[in-house]
Amino acid sequence: MNLARRGLLLAASVLALPAWAEGFDHGHAAWSALLKKHVRLVDGGRASQLRYAGMASDRAALKAYLASLSAVSASEFAAWPKPRQMAYLINAYNAFTVELVLTRHPKLASIKELGGFLQSPWQQKFVPLLGETVSLDGIEHQMLRVRGRYDDPRIHFAVNCASIGCPSLREEAYVAERIDAQLDEQAQRFMSDRSRNRWSVGAQKLELSKIFDWYGEDFQLGHRGISSIQAFCAGFANELADAPAERERIRSQRVAVSHLAYDWALNDLKP
Repeated sequence: MNLARRGLLLAASVLALPAWAEGFDHGHAAWSALLKKHVRLVDGGRASQLRYAGMASDRAALKAYLASLSAVSASEFAAWPKPRQMAYLINAYNAFTVELVLTRHPKLASIKELGGFLQSPWQQKFVPLLGETVSLDGIEHQMLRVRGRYDDPRIHFAVNCASIGCPSLREEAYVAERIDAQLDEQAQRFMSDRSRNRWSVGAQKLELSKIFDWYGEDFQLGHRGISSIQAFCAGFANELADAPAERERIRSQRVAVSHLAYDWALNDLKP
């Protein structure tokens, strides 16, 4: 075989390689394309719904993106700066959650139906990631929430559990270059949603999502100088209450907190 022909064959083989083989896409373009196509913002952008039927029709593209995530090695991941790591893990959690729902969609009213008596859907080890097979809980609790690594409570407004009670599934992928602004916007959206977080005039207390109950300790780690749920809510007084006096009460941080019921219904956008 002459050198020219060998060169042509080599070029053709490179072009035939899947995208992930040429290097991981930190822009997460494939995931963004799916989200932009199938996520619809509702309630003035405070929440979102996902067209799972549409995701099912684009499942080949979803699986290709999941394969690109799974192709990343632990050593490669460890060499990335923290913003890239966080974007990767949040996107992985959300994308694999969608894939899990699609295993039973459309015969599914809640992701909780995918669990068993002894194991929740978040404990199922079905995610090939960083050289291991992990669960969604493994991504959230053993990677994103592990103490001393990121210590950022805003992740709870970014990971989406496929339920109406969750903070919205963002209509684009998280990317390292903008992740700080994206997480801030997710927090603002969620705290603005009075169905999930609000000041109760009658009870004279904050009524918050169960997220603040389940993960309250994450809001005590000193992120941006915040060391309590009340301190975190003080920054969202305008979103949580209408009257100036009520907003000042929230900013004082001397307020009681209770938690609202969580809606586990699937965040499905029906045709």
